[in-house]
Amino acid sequence: MYKKEKKIIGRSDIVNFPDLQLEEIAIKIDTGAYTSSIHCKDIREENGILKCTFLDEDHPQYNSMIFTFKEYKKITVRSSNGLAQKRYEVKSTIQLFNKTYKISLSLNDRQEMKFPVLIGRKFLNDKFIVDTQLKDLSFQQQDQ
Repeated sequence: MYKKEKKIIGRSDIVNFPDLQLEEIAIKIDTGAYTSSIHCKDIREENGILKCTFLDEDHPQYNSMIFTFKEYKKITVRSSNGLAQKRYEVKSTIQLFNKTYKISLSLNDRQEMKFPVLIGRKFLNDKFIVDTQLKDLSFQQQDQ
């Protein structure tokens, strides 16, 4: 059976989200989380269209742009303490190791968290192996 070569990723990195016009965003790799999550404010659904703003005024890469999504879904995310939370999930892209990947992101207020983005197993599976002693591997390889 053919196994695709997996890339080593560290515990954190700095990436771009081209569809969201966000560059050099700090991410935390979390193998305990299934879904990936991005810090989002003013999330609202109007006439079947989801509207939101990514990051917030305190973040250096905040661009105040309102994004709209016609395609999205509602999911239930269960935290490590067992609490279930309903969230919206959208599809986007992420740039890692000079390659663009598709990613599903749940929208969540992460203002109190150190990292505005959490990357979970759903995205990592079949692509990456996590080495917790390392960090910023993709960022260090940008444009090399």
